[in-house]
Amino acid sequence: MKSVFGLPRAQAQRNKRVAMNHCLQRIKLMVVVVAILVAAVLASGCRRSDQQSKSEQTEQGLVGAWRARVQFKDGAFSEVKDIEFMYVFNAGGTMTESSNYDAIPPVPPAYGVWRRIGPNKYEAKYEYYATRVPDTSEHLAVGSGWLPAGRGVLLETITVASDGKSFTSKIRYDAFDQSGKSVEGGGDAIGKGISLKF
Repeated sequence: MKSVFGLPRAQAQRNKRVAMNHCLQRIKLMVVVVAILVAAVLASGCRRSDQQSKSEQTEQGLVGAWRARVQFKDGAFSEVKDIEFMYVFNAGGTMTESSNYDAIPPVPPAYGVWRRIGPNKYEAKYEYYATRVPDTSEHLAVGSGWLPAGRGVLLETITVASDGKSFTSKIRYDAFDQSGKSVEGGGDAIGKGISLKF
């Protein structure tokens, strides 16, 4: 029996199957190519994410919270052997520092700024208000508390370890009275800090 095109019906069906097989093979090939492309994109994205993560850790530098042991070589604090500083360095270049001796006498935390000065090297400058014991016990009785006594200025050069988990530092501390004149008590110190992480 002849088909409308003049070919036997069996031949037409065979041609149709061959065309269908070619079509299926093309579809399978396209699926494999798309799967390979998707896998390549995902793999490069993961690799880039790992690289970004390492880069962000390196670029993060000081940003975050740190705890350091500080030892003064001279000045008013040289006899104190267990001073610790807690720092928070913000991404915008500001910082806060507090010491385990902030209650003796009571003083507020220090506030300051920091900047990068080289590979893994940073400089921080921060200040705090000093206080003094009231002149008489009457001041305490009426709730006036501790009185202003000037301020302290610390300039710290910090070198962060290559793994970003610790640092060493050199600190210069200068004390000023309420009129801004330099007073005795300043000194130099070294610090060793660790990054606080979960």
